[in-house]
Amino acid sequence: MSRIGLAFSSFFRLLFGKRLSPDVVAYLPEGALPKAALPEAKAEKKPAPDKKPEPRPEPDKKPEPRPEPVAKKPDGSAQRDGALALLALLQREGRLIDFLREPLDSYADADIGAAARDVHRGCKKVVEQCFTLEAVMPGEEDAKVSVPKGFDPGEVRLIGEARGEPPFAGTLRHHGWRATRTQLPALADGVDRSIVAPAEVEV
Repeated sequence: MSRIGLAFSSFFRLLFGKRLSPDVVAYLPEGALPKAALPEAKAEKKPAPDKKPEPRPEPDKKPEPRPEPVAKKPDGSAQRDGALALLALLQREGRLIDFLREPLDSYADADIGAAARDVHRGCKKVVEQCFTLEAVMPGEEDAKVSVPKGFDPGEVRLIGEARGEPPFAGTLRHHGWRATRTQLPALADGVDRSIVAPAEVEV
């Protein structure tokens, strides 16, 4: 566009309150027009600041399973207390200790038999309450039996001389006992288990 054309164009732009063309501004001295009449400079795009990556939400962590409590093995004191509690029951129900501690040489067989009957009754009651028993090798005494190969010496005890390798043929002298249930009396805290039977005083 010629300078005359720019002049007319600029005149009408200023008349109607419009901004001058960028071509006209190049011919004007610095500071000749207010900033409002100047064309808007294109804003320089500033680089966006580096955005830090937003932290991703961590997946729900499952609580670590707690180790199961390990059952404590009975120590020697617990076994001792259980044995003393059982002995106390046998004494209370059948007076077993009194019977075993009494010298029997001065008593007649009839007297011993009468006392043994009471001891048998009371002790049998305790055993049946605390244990369920079954025969290790069922059968009648003096019956012919066979001991198989690989038998457990804890279950079958050989009497006499065993020659060669099992199986062994023999005679059953005792069928043995196996406890299939054990229920010892509950042990209360703070009780002196060494007292198997208290002293009795009549007043």
